[in-house]
Amino acid sequence: MTSVSQVITRINTEIINPLIILLFGFALILFLWGGFKFIRDAGSEDGRTLGKKSFIWGIIGMVIMVSVYGILRLVTASFGVDLPEY
Repeated sequence: MTSVSQVITRINTEIINPLIILLFGFALILFLWGGFKFIRDAGSEDGRTLGKKSFIWGIIGMVIMVSVYGILRLVTASFGVDLPEY
């Protein structure tokens, strides 16, 4: 059983967590870009609309990535797999 636990831990730490961090970073950049675009194009209705959309999609992406991380921690804890703390 420990070898399965070790494999799951390695997959999680080497593949899944870096992917979650990368996608969270992308969503954060999208969020910041949307805020910048919203402020920069405050005089244009189309610019504000595009800024709002990027802003909202960035928030949605960050919420999804935090949720995925939480679900992953819940599932691994349910199966008794010890993961390193981040």
